[in-house]
Amino acid sequence: MSRPASSSRPPPPRRARTGTADSAREHDNVIRTNILLLGMRRSGKTSIREVLFNNLSPRETLYLETTTHLTKHPFDTVIPLEIWDCPGDTTLETLDAPLPQFATMIFVIDIQDLYQQPIQKLVDFVITAYQENPNMNLEVFVHKADVLTEEYKIENFKHIQQRVLSELTYINFEYEQIPINFQLTSIYDHSLHDAFSRVLHKLIDSLPYLEDLLNVFCSNSQATKAFLFDTASRLYVATDASPVDPPTHNLCSDYLQTLNAFGPLYRSISASPLRMQAEPAPPTTTVSAGPSAPTSPRPPPTSAPPSAANSHPATPAARSPRPSARNSPQAPDAHLPPPLVSAPPTPSRPSHPPTPSHAPHPSTPAAPTTPTTPAMSSTPAAPTARFYPSAAAALAPSAAGAGAGTTLTYHLIAPTLALLALVPSGVFAARRGLVEYNVVFFREGVQEICAVEADARRVR
Repeated sequence: MSRPASSSRPPPPRRARTGTADSAREHDNVIRTNILLLGMRRSGKTSIREVLFNNLSPRETLYLETTTHLTKHPFDTVIPLEIWDCPGDTTLETLDAPLPQFATMIFVIDIQDLYQQPIQKLVDFVITAYQENPNMNLEVFVHKADVLTEEYKIENFKHIQQRVLSELTYINFEYEQIPINFQLTSIYDHSLHDAFSRVLHKLIDSLPYLEDLLNVFCSNSQATKAFLFDTASRLYVATDASPVDPPTHNLCSDYLQTLNAFGPLYRSISASPLRMQAEPAPPTTTVSAGPSAPTSPRPPPTSAPPSAANSHPATPAARSPRPSARNSPQAPDAHLPPPLVSAPPTPSRPSHPPTPSHAPHPSTPAAPTTPTTPAMSSTPAAPTARFYPSAAAALAPSAAGAGAGTTLTYHLIAPTLALLALVPSGVFAARRGLVEYNVVFFREGVQEICAVEADARRVR
């Protein structure tokens, strides 16, 4: 199952995204990176998954049912992921999968819940994961942080962190060195997207190459900050070397959300699938450039237009539409390109070469064909889509994360990736062509990296 691209097609229903433990790999032919999502009952695990990967509104999470069975959620970005959403009563014995199978474990703790039981469960999983897979990334999301004030939020966060480390040290001094990352999250602000983006960064082997491309782009385009976002989940898979400023990240994320919401309303005909495909074979009702071949196996059509070699002048009604559109300035189609006409066939065009007895003379034009000719049965293969939308918005000096005279730019890089950058307005106005030129080379580099990742993970 593929991740929906909100800018090109509507997302599928959420029911298609969930299933039993064996439904995630039914139609999969790639090796996915597994993420284990654990926590107590009603801690917010399913809400995190639905908001991030199913584009569910945070207010609608109030109506989600309690998770009662293991759910595997595939998600495709730079690397293919699979999120295992476990019920609250999952233990090491009921997990039904070895911990070395997972690259990351995310444990969700409700910040306003009683800490004793979730901390004890977290310590058990951390110790087992450290013993069986020391390279596993261990993440703790202290969730629902929006319900507390800033002072109590920081106090509870530090208390949970100290309790977990104290429990590990009490069991064994060696466990004190286990790297565990604690992060405050909430589905009602950008903290969840930022936290999960940092989790994703540890799983992308090609992250240094993506960061190098972003650094080169920022240097050559004089951009102050650049993000490579996943368009559907709004997770940034890479950024340049400059520090991530939360207001800047929030600004780019909101702009991407706006484009995702209103972009399909302004989609033009140039973005339709018909523009991405090769033109079919031209129709056969065309004007003949000369007399019909004498050895044609088919009788000439009765409504064939007069030959161009006729010595009598043609009447206006008998003229083809192509000359009339050019000679009449009042013609409504005078500004349009000439219609397609069929060229004389060459030995390589028809799907079945003509027999020697019916082969036309090289100097004699071919007779008009009918739609039943074998040459019309073959359809050329559709080329790769080359339509990449872009947008730009001039920011007010009072905008969060924006300085005086800053332009926020958007460029689609791949079907699921977009580049968002902050460029000085003066530079963007004077050197927009240079920025677009740098985007082209950045797009080629990212697409090549994604192609290598997809080929390396393909099941052969």
